[in-house]
Amino acid sequence: MKKTKMLKKNYEFKNVFNRGKFYSGKYIAIFIRKNNKNINFLGIAISSKLGKAVKRNYVKRIIRENYKQLEKHIKTGYDIVFIWKKQQEIKQACYNYVEKDIKKVFHDAELFLEG
Repeated sequence: MKKTKMLKKNYEFKNVFNRGKFYSGKYIAIFIRKNNKNINFLGIAISSKLGKAVKRNYVKRIIRENYKQLEKHIKTGYDIVFIWKKQQEIKQACYNYVEKDIKKVFHDAELFLEG
């Protein structure tokens, strides 16, 4: 069973931004907030200043796919919002680079399961 649902409403994102903890990597930054439920809620925010919809959706797909691969190793009960850093070009969005960055950020946030 999938352990993740998507954040969709503006107030859900604001809640995580205002009350969550911030962790940063080279390409992405994440806000994490405990939600006291048995599932994770995932949100992805990319500024429209970075490019047109095709490029932004490409980055979202890369982030979502990387998260899906790591999902079984991540603790449940959190709201997680990914943000693509404005300093980084979307051209640099490579699957492997984003994967390493997500692993580093999750390790810093201590979200990986023991063992």
